[in-house]
Amino acid sequence: MEKKTEFLPAEAEKKAAISLKASSTAWPDGDPSLDLIIPGLPNDLAFLCLAFLPFSHYNRLKPTSKAWRSALSSKFLFDLRREWRRTEEFLCVFPSDPSLSTGALFDPRFLLWSLLPPMPCHPHRFDLSNFVCASAGSSLFVLGGSFFDARSYPLGVPLPSSAVFSLSLPDFSWQPRSPMLNGRAGFACATRPSADGRTCIFVAGGGSRHLELGVGGLRIGAVEWYDVEKDEWFAMDEQLPDVRAGCVGFFLGEDEFWVMGGYGDCRTVSGVFPVDDYYRDGAVLGLKRGQWRSIEPMWEEGERWRLGSIVVVEGECGEAPEIFMLEESTIFRFDKASNKWDIESPLPRKIQGDRSNGFTALDGELHVMSEMTTDLDLSRTQKGVPLFIQVYHPKKKTWKFLRTKSPVGNIDFRYTVMCSIRL
Repeated sequence: MEKKTEFLPAEAEKKAAISLKASSTAWPDGDPSLDLIIPGLPNDLAFLCLAFLPFSHYNRLKPTSKAWRSALSSKFLFDLRREWRRTEEFLCVFPSDPSLSTGALFDPRFLLWSLLPPMPCHPHRFDLSNFVCASAGSSLFVLGGSFFDARSYPLGVPLPSSAVFSLSLPDFSWQPRSPMLNGRAGFACATRPSADGRTCIFVAGGGSRHLELGVGGLRIGAVEWYDVEKDEWFAMDEQLPDVRAGCVGFFLGEDEFWVMGGYGDCRTVSGVFPVDDYYRDGAVLGLKRGQWRSIEPMWEEGERWRLGSIVVVEGECGEAPEIFMLEESTIFRFDKASNKWDIESPLPRKIQGDRSNGFTALDGELHVMSEMTTDLDLSRTQKGVPLFIQVYHPKKKTWKFLRTKSPVGNIDFRYTVMCSIRL
């Protein structure tokens, strides 16, 4: 008896087969018999072939024909990629106001960049900063931020934004979404993973501070969540224990929404110079009970000034997620048992001076991105700014190095907004 080769578990194969049978109703232009994607193949098999191609090549393949453009821009194709476990994780980068400058999508496997279309702009609002981006399904969301309004007085006072926009990656189109109940900038935001397919985005805290202003601004402690399918926001009765802005948020599992760091009240030095009081603690919202519990201070007084850049690496095969922090040229791992940050590994290549660096997690690896101080390995005749990426694997304790060029010019990672998305 011939042995069957299993590419997927039986349950996943069954789901994929059902999806292929439904492809005739999901074909973007109606009747799939009108246009064959690949001559000689039924469209259901052609969709499956396209699902196995790297997403980074989709834009190059769309001009092949109208049928290919429609197929590669269909939501059904991306659902098929998920069911057949052909998804890839990408990094979304917004160097500044996405309505005025171009964002980009980075593929670390092929070192390829894809430019994103600009977000719809407002005729009176300008210089959006301190916004947050998050991913849900095959869409990117840009939420909140701080901006200036040409109609307001005085003109130099920033205002918090409640606006929300989503970018559909299958067809690269922006859509306005329901605004948040509270305008906020520099807030904690995270997408809740859900086994039942219901995707929600939680936000907490925030303020009105603009990046051009070092101090000042409002702080809030309000918490709300967004139902992506219903396009509706809901307020939560339980607010943050303290008002805080400039904080970071993430989920550990489906039940716990963590909020760390940030700043609260402002104090003055010598009665003249205002400075922020940064938090050394955090808070965790248990969604089942709907209550917050406090996280004790995570470092001693004077050990560090503020919380560094935070990322979460999801666990595999039922393992618990891990929390990592980049501070200057050292990566730390958070030990929940002792509530302390332990040194994980120093960077092989130190960050020189006050140069900024980006910190993100992709496919279970930690990526530290910085502009190269020299471009001996990349020709100056090529367009783009050279970037050096140090990649650390937390399980293997190994490093590797990548070099690429930014298609969006100089990137100041202190002000750049980034998030990952799986397509």
